[in-house]
Amino acid sequence: MYINSGYLNDSRLPFKDKSRPLIVGSCGTYRLRTKERLPTWRPRGRLDWQLLYVASGKTHFYFDGRSQEVTAGHMILFQPRQEQHYEYFAKDKPEVYWVHFTGSDVKNILRHYGIPLDRNVIYSGTSSTYAYLFKEMINELQTCRTGYQELLEMYLRQILLLVQRSWEERKPTVSSYILEEMEHARRYFNEHYNEPINIEEYARSRGMSVSWFLRNFKQVTMKSPMQYILTIRINNAVSLLETTDYNVTEISTIIGYENPLYFSRIFRKQKGVSPSDFRKQRRAEEDSK
Repeated sequence: MYINSGYLNDSRLPFKDKSRPLIVGSCGTYRLRTKERLPTWRPRGRLDWQLLYVASGKTHFYFDGRSQEVTAGHMILFQPRQEQHYEYFAKDKPEVYWVHFTGSDVKNILRHYGIPLDRNVIYSGTSSTYAYLFKEMINELQTCRTGYQELLEMYLRQILLLVQRSWEERKPTVSSYILEEMEHARRYFNEHYNEPINIEEYARSRGMSVSWFLRNFKQVTMKSPMQYILTIRINNAVSLLETTDYNVTEISTIIGYENPLYFSRIFRKQKGVSPSDFRKQRRAEEDSK
């Protein structure tokens, strides 16, 4: 059996602290290979939240008295005061990481990353990055170097973000073929955004019907192709306005608009001010710093 863990202020006691939005209290890992069985049962749960990650093998959890086998690539979330009952068996070769956390805004933070609060088992996918982040949290709790509490929060947020990404990319309505094609389209639009792009011609060049391409591109990116291209153009216009002395006509040409008046109208619609006024505002903000 292998175990490694770290605790905030070297305290093993669970605690509730609302002085900051998110506080990591402890973190650790188990690898069960020789010890036959490792059970955990907390009928009244803990004061804090717990997130466990099954990195390999499988585990056995009990929710409302019912047994559930949880395999690698899943995380388990326990809320404060929720009964915690689970077991690890050597024959299953489980490797598990865990973190306890508290704070004044935990629920909103979890919702922000799309973590469901109405279920215990959450798909996360398997990734060496998860193990790396958990190990870094353990190390920070053991060494307590400058700024370690901020790093602990950052590492935990990274884990939550990776779970959100895995969950989104696993949606069964989007096949790997669709994801690959939409990624190809995104790359193409990023490379050619300042050139005339005919969506119908692009779809046909990839062997797709226009309606099929439009529907799936919006499903994956949440934008139509033209909205996506517009976003790229405006973002690059903002960058040029902030970092160069090109005039509005020059910027309009650079990002793909031959008519500077049309560009100004589009920019105002997206940003609420004209390109010239936007530049003046940003420079005034810089001068006031």
